[in-house]
Amino acid sequence: MSVEPGDRVLLEYVGRLEDGTVFATSDPPGTESGGPEPTGDDDESEPLAFTVGRNEVIEGLDEAVVGMDVGETATVTVPPEDGYGEYDPDRVREYDVGEFEAMVGRPPEIGLHVEARNDLHGDVTAVAGDTVEVDFNHELAGKTLVLDVRVRDVA
Repeated sequence: MSVEPGDRVLLEYVGRLEDGTVFATSDPPGTESGGPEPTGDDDESEPLAFTVGRNEVIEGLDEAVVGMDVGETATVTVPPEDGYGEYDPDRVREYDVGEFEAMVGRPPEIGLHVEARNDLHGDVTAVAGDTVEVDFNHELAGKTLVLDVRVRDVA
């Protein structure tokens, strides 16, 4: 049965950057097919389930599975515009340390993940003097993604 828009699919996948770095996988940690080594409590990986054509996943993946059959595998290259978008320097914001602490409830530190009131998620990328820099771009923005996928089920 070929995948069509509106179908619910279950995919096994390994997502890599162009340099081969694995950023996500449904494979168990440390497997031959690319699962990253365990890093903590979220060692469990699961197949990806979504309804085709409902914008539940990035556009490049959504479009790539159409026409695939159960058991079929493919390597899909997704450019930024069909993935998480281009990196936008305007999505990097600066805050006064006091203002940041009032909003977040804790002192800034590089790598701290924050969620703004408007549901934007960002990461503290710099703390210098009285200024905090927060990058609200998705961590995969501007990157070409290489996805190895296998259709496990279609409903």
